[in-house]
Amino acid sequence: MNDENSASNDVINVIDQFDYSTQDEQYNEKYRSWRMRKTNRYAFTFEGNRKESIYIDSRGFVKKTAKETENDVLSRIFYTIGIGMLMFVVFDDLLSKIIIILLGKAGVNINTSFSSGSIYGGRWEIAIALMMTGFLRAAVPLTYFHFKFRLPPRNEIMWKLRSPGALFGAVSMAFIVFAATSIPDAYSTDTKEIFSFFAAGQADISVLDQTEFLVYLVFDVLVIPVITQMLFCGAMFAVLRQFGDNFAIMMTSLSAALMTQDIHSMPAVFLVTAVCGYGMLASGTIFTAFAVNILYKMFLTAIAIIESIESASMPIYRNIFMSAVLIVGGIGFFLYIRSSIKKSKPHLAVYTSEISFGRRVLGSAKTFPYSAVAIICLVYAIMKAVL
Repeated sequence: MNDENSASNDVINVIDQFDYSTQDEQYNEKYRSWRMRKTNRYAFTFEGNRKESIYIDSRGFVKKTAKETENDVLSRIFYTIGIGMLMFVVFDDLLSKIIIILLGKAGVNINTSFSSGSIYGGRWEIAIALMMTGFLRAAVPLTYFHFKFRLPPRNEIMWKLRSPGALFGAVSMAFIVFAATSIPDAYSTDTKEIFSFFAAGQADISVLDQTEFLVYLVFDVLVIPVITQMLFCGAMFAVLRQFGDNFAIMMTSLSAALMTQDIHSMPAVFLVTAVCGYGMLASGTIFTAFAVNILYKMFLTAIAIIESIESASMPIYRNIFMSAVLIVGGIGFFLYIRSSIKKSKPHLAVYTSEISFGRRVLGSAKTFPYSAVAIICLVYAIMKAVL
C-alpha cells in the first residue's frame, strides 16, 4: 500500500491537478479539451514521473520537469501578449495620429501633431476620430489574441451567470475602489482633456447640450469598456488562468494599468481590472467585468462634470458625491460578505507550482517583448507627468 501511494505521489499531471471546481462543468470540459490539444503551443501540459529520466543528445539522461515545461509555455504566452500590447501602444501613440493626419490631408476637417498629441478640427470629426481610434486600439490586439490562442468561445468569453450575488459584490467592491483611488486625482488625464476640449469656447452652450459630445460620451462609457474588458478579461485572462486565477488577475491587471500610459490612472485601473477579474470568476460571466468598467467610466465622467462647475462650492459637491459612492460601496460589500460567509465554494482556482508566485510574475514580466512594452509605457507615463 505504501509503495502504491508513493508511486501515485511521484506522478504529475498538471491538467488533472488544476482546480476545476470554480466554474460549471461545460466550461471545465471545454477548457480541459483545449489544454489537451496536441497542437496547442499555449497550453501548459505535462504528465510524467518525478523519478523517470529521458535521454537527450549532448545532455545524456535528464529528468523532464514540470518546471521547465511551465517556463517554456509562459515564455510563449507572454511573447504573444507582448506583441498584442505592442500593437495597442503603436496604434495608440503612432498609427492613430498618422490616420488623423492622412484624413486631414484628404480634406477632412481634422488634424493633429506628434509633438502635442492634441486633435484640431470640427467637433463631429474629432468625436468620430476619438471613437474610431479608441475602438481599434483594443480591437486589433483582441483579434490577434483570438486567432493566436484559439480558445473555445465558452472559455474565451465567460457568459453563464452563476451567482447574481457575486455580481452585486463586485460592483460594491468597485465603488470602494472608485472613491479611494479618486482622492489624490479625481479624474484621469484623458477624461479631463476631452471634457475640456468640448467645453472650450462654448460659454453660452453647456457641454452636455452638444450632440457630438453626447454621442462620443455614450460610446466612451458603454462601448469602450466592453471592448477593453474583452481584451483583458477575455482570451488573455483565459490563457493565463491555467497557472492559477491569482496569477491571471495579477498579470491582466498589470497589463491594463501599463496600457493607460498615465501615472495618475495606473493604480485605479490596476485595482478596477482586478475587481473585474475576480467578479467575473465569482459570478461566472464577463458581463460583471463589463458592468464594473462601465460604472468606472460613468464615475470618471460624473467627476469631470462636477469639476466643470464654476462655483466655490464645487469641492463640496465633489466630496459629497465621492463620499456617497464610498458609503454605498461599503454597505453593499458588507452585505455581500455577510451573505457569502455560509458559502464554502471557492471563487478562485488554486494552482500549485514548483515556481513561486513571485518568480512566475517576475519571469513573465521579463519576457521580451512584454518587458520592452512595459518599459515604454512607464517611460512615456513619467514623461507625460513631468513635462
